[in-house]
Amino acid sequence: MKFVIRNAEKKDMPQVLHLINELAIFEKEPEAVEVTVEDLQNDGFGLNPAFKCFVAEVETKIEGIALIYNRYSTWKGKILHLEDLIVSKSMRGSGLGTALLDEVVNYGHQLGVKRINWEVIDWNEKAITFYEKKGAKVLRDWDVVWLDETGITNYVSKL
Repeated sequence: MKFVIRNAEKKDMPQVLHLINELAIFEKEPEAVEVTVEDLQNDGFGLNPAFKCFVAEVETKIEGIALIYNRYSTWKGKILHLEDLIVSKSMRGSGLGTALLDEVVNYGHQLGVKRINWEVIDWNEKAITFYEKKGAKVLRDWDVVWLDETGITNYVSKL
């Protein structure tokens, strides 16, 4: 199978959103996706893009994505965050995930980052095994912490 890994373009965002929704269904949260094609286009392709996205294209169809953005660690300095690495269900095991991760790691290396971070849901043993085989450390003793939009609003209202 022949595929191309390339930088995402604004016109790719409908297919990117399709894969984001596919991931939400896989992770048993199909109603959780609020982002729209317009959000992705505006946030990823303006003067100050909030993210960078690589796509894996097979023929003319986008079958995988890796969405990343810059972060900063008080301990390490510049780091890169891999928000999602998604490969369509029909293409898992085809090498697209490895090719996308390779692209992310090469990009991070070119930027001179000290670390690349991402999360993986604890029951996705196939993904965990994949990442560990690539040399990643899965930190099972850390918990992800976040405030959602309601939590932020409630927090601010108490200030």
